[in-house]
Amino acid sequence: MPALRVLGIDPGLGTTGYGVVELVAGAPLIREAGTVRTRRGDALPERLRTLYEGISEVIRDCHPEVIALEDLYTEYQFPRTALLMAHARGAICLAAAHQAIRVVSFAPSEVKSAVVGFGRASKEQVQGTVQRVLGLSQPPHPNDVADALALALTGCYREGSPLQARER
Repeated sequence: MPALRVLGIDPGLGTTGYGVVELVAGAPLIREAGTVRTRRGDALPERLRTLYEGISEVIRDCHPEVIALEDLYTEYQFPRTALLMAHARGAICLAAAHQAIRVVSFAPSEVKSAVVGFGRASKEQVQGTVQRVLGLSQPPHPNDVADALALALTGCYREGSPLQARER
């Protein structure tokens, strides 16, 4: 089975985490990880341009087959956060579309379930599992990167399974 390269993205308007994981002979290997940051004082269009350009560069440099993006969700007490996240997701989806990269979305509980085995796992449990699975010397930091790597792993597990390959 050929290698599968997945770019996981934890979208945020201020900080967007990304992680590239490649599934080689059934084993996940980390290829790249980091953040794209925007300046808080900039106007929304400028922040979205910065995010779009940063993610476009990651896509060009890393050549993923698919992007695993955190699905839009909200907690009722923080509706503004959901709106800002929706703007960030839009910029990311546009960058993917311009480079013809397929995007799959995963809910946070689905990522936790795929990576940890429990849909209500804590941030620390996700970080620890990502560290162990990818053979890192310490947990990935910041949380945005840990979440992006967990998304990439979920994408590898979902997209790299023989069942998924037959369904495409």
